[in-house]
Amino acid sequence: MNRRHLLLLASATLAQGVWMASGLAQMGKPITGPQPPLPTERLVIVTKDGKRHDFNVEMAKTPEQQEIGLMFRPTVAPDGGMLFDWGRPQESQMWMKNTIASLDMVFINADGTIRSIIENAVPQSLAVLDSHGPVRATLELAAGTTARLGILVGDHVEAPIFSKAG
Repeated sequence: MNRRHLLLLASATLAQGVWMASGLAQMGKPITGPQPPLPTERLVIVTKDGKRHDFNVEMAKTPEQQEIGLMFRPTVAPDGGMLFDWGRPQESQMWMKNTIASLDMVFINADGTIRSIIENAVPQSLAVLDSHGPVRATLELAAGTTARLGILVGDHVEAPIFSKAG
């Protein structure tokens, strides 16, 4: 790769970072601390061997709630987390900016099946964590949860948003 291609790649990466950081910060509302706890819903992950794992997750439904997510929170409860409901299937790209607790990211298809998992996301990282295809929702859990409970791609998530079409 020559110098010109490297500069173009660097410019594209910077532009993506600026675009992703726009949101609330661009509206004059810098993100400086955690958001108040969001409304919660029960969520169950059913593994291929039939084990059921119950969680009580906060529901991030609005763009503002989704932009802040779990930023600045030092811990996530072992049976807690946050579900980002995109409303319809779309590519999900997350990052760990201002997130001080390591997380597992679970990307979930519209039918509730787990599409992909990223374990132990690095706190404060600006690396893009991609769903690798359209998903209805992204679930953030405490780091190590998926490995500890044997949660794998193809397992099924039961939650109110997955009982609806689409």
